[in-house]
Amino acid sequence: MYERILVPLDGSELAQIALPYAEKLAGVLGSQIILIYISESADDRYHHMHQFYLQQMVEATKQNAERYLDKREGRTIKVDSVILVGDPAEEIVDYAGKEDIGLIVMSTHGRSGIKRWAMGSVAEKVLRATKQPMAIIRAKGARPDMLGERSILSKILVTLDGSKESEAVIPYIEELASKLQLEIILLQVIAPDYHIYAAGGPEYGIYAEQQIESMKKFARDYLEGVSTRLKQRAVVAKPEIMFGTAAEAIINFADQTNASLVAMTTHGRSGVSRWALGSVAERVLRAGNTPLLLVRTPGAVTE
Repeated sequence: MYERILVPLDGSELAQIALPYAEKLAGVLGSQIILIYISESADDRYHHMHQFYLQQMVEATKQNAERYLDKREGRTIKVDSVILVGDPAEEIVDYAGKEDIGLIVMSTHGRSGIKRWAMGSVAEKVLRATKQPMAIIRAKGARPDMLGERSILSKILVTLDGSKESEAVIPYIEELASKLQLEIILLQVIAPDYHIYAAGGPEYGIYAEQQIESMKKFARDYLEGVSTRLKQRAVVAKPEIMFGTAAEAIINFADQTNASLVAMTTHGRSGVSRWALGSVAERVLRAGNTPLLLVRTPGAVTE
């Protein structure tokens, strides 16, 4: 799943914040890293400078990734680079698809700050269009405790909603857990209220206490079932249940537990209307403080 990792760079330190995550994955899982730079013009007079920059990044990335190698295995790290010309988002998406990239790791900021790489620009366009799993690393506002080598990919919060669609992220977590000493938390958020759409508009209501207890039991049984299946694959996961608005609860829980990564799918129980960008996933993406791994469910439609 993680055989080839693509990291888009633009020459800025902010974009390079994504590199430590790719380096750790490559060192532990044996992944190949590909650094990609997009030039907006074929007549770019700074082309040679871009090449020199990428060459430096390749050497530094390889050296950093090799710190995670098990010397007894005799493996080496392969880091390559490519410069393409065109629209940044389109070139990243096309390259990732054609080259069968297993994971795109990308910062939400870049060369000219929020105007270029922030959500709403290149990173968001890539996320909406790509079929590849994507890790979004927040370049601005990230907690200092997440920047240390030991903190990177140490505790993963996996959000589930009881559907098979939301479980599409689990195989990706299993592979990480097979090589990394991870703490995995399975979280399901239960809304304390509900709404239905009537002719006069949406109507809201509060669940009765008996209904809430029944929902808690259902969620607990579900999460324990997922945890049991993971345990059979030598993956230990702790189930947790929270009440509240899904996105807000996920963000708050990730902060409270100092999670190093939130993992979720872009679909869920009600399909695209529930988990697609524009709903829970997008709210977590825009308002959260934790790096986010998004996996598109099979059959999902990209823009």
